[in-house]
Amino acid sequence: MSGPSQRRISVLGSTGSVGCSTLDLVERHPERFRVVALAAGSNAALLADQAIRTRAEFAAVADHASWPALKMALSGTGIEAAAGADAVDEAARRDADWTMAAIVGAAGLAPTLTAVRQGRVVALANKEALVCAGALFAAEARDACATILPVDSEHNAIFQVFETERRSAVEKIILTASGGPFRTLSSAVMSTKTPKEAIAHPNWSMGLKISIDSATMMNKGLELIEAHHLFAMPEDRIDILVHPQSVVHSLVAYVDGSVLAQLGSPDMRTPIAYALAWPDRMMAPTPRLDLAALAQLTFEAPDPIRFPSLRLARDALRAGGSAPVVLNAANEEAVTAFADHRIGFTEIASVVEAVLETLPSTGVHDLEAVAAADRAARVTATGLIDRGLIGNRRAARVASAGAAD
Repeated sequence: MSGPSQRRISVLGSTGSVGCSTLDLVERHPERFRVVALAAGSNAALLADQAIRTRAEFAAVADHASWPALKMALSGTGIEAAAGADAVDEAARRDADWTMAAIVGAAGLAPTLTAVRQGRVVALANKEALVCAGALFAAEARDACATILPVDSEHNAIFQVFETERRSAVEKIILTASGGPFRTLSSAVMSTKTPKEAIAHPNWSMGLKISIDSATMMNKGLELIEAHHLFAMPEDRIDILVHPQSVVHSLVAYVDGSVLAQLGSPDMRTPIAYALAWPDRMMAPTPRLDLAALAQLTFEAPDPIRFPSLRLARDALRAGGSAPVVLNAANEEAVTAFADHRIGFTEIASVVEAVLETLPSTGVHDLEAVAAADRAARVTATGLIDRGLIGNRRAARVASAGAAD
């Protein structure tokens, strides 16, 4: 039985890094939280273990092939279990006060929107929800009186120091970026880098896709689009600043010259704890920040030539409509191709740019339109990759530049 002060929670994407960190905090405070539902992609073994440990009421796995393993593992526990997209959606509909939306990629769109429509607090760790359907999510949240709490360390930092009631006093917001593992390398050297090298982030422990996005700095481009929707801030008032130590997680600049920042050790349990306990705070087992030991914090402007993903994201946000959807989907396909050794590291951005140039922006007023734009971008991206056209495009541009000189 849940206690009178317990917060009923559900975790969508429970077996990913954010989901695991969320449950780590929940298990440290059993008196505060009651797990209603968990949902995962295909890791039935870990999902079952999580459900048993937290005494969850319901567990859903998206992959039908993983259903027998989940069913067997939960047999006799009294925990309900199901498989497929409808089951994940059911997990999002379960009666909860608070939902962690941490399903990576476009697969997280529908269940996250379902959670928002329940009118609850939704801790948002799925970038694609706002990148692909930011206006739609904002409208649905308003209609359902839902509260969206950002979990990304950068947006969570801004949320903590953003004076909403005095929004007119905000001059700009500044997203910080670690710069990833290739921050100081030339484009030529980056073109030789392998997936194993790309996922070796210097500060954070993250999944493969997010780690590669950090290496290309596309993660920061996606976060820029997110910030635009979360804080109703125009693109030209959102800056990006490279901060290799990952201690200052983001900043808000005000019209009087004040700049407020949130600092902390690079541990995702800090922003997750803030979202879990909001509007209060809770103890988290994160390393305490020792500024004297750090000695110095450095900052630098990002290089738009070596990291073209930042320009592509700004262009997509300015274009609006389906452009951010295309940006995200093309990037996902390109990252997968790179991870499979089918394209080089620097070709990731080339794929995204080529797809954006190929597909004109259209209106997206519902998830069906988002899905259509997503499919078109993926088909276009895989076609370019499979036919080896990205290398050909690059060679043609180099030759054209040489002729112009």
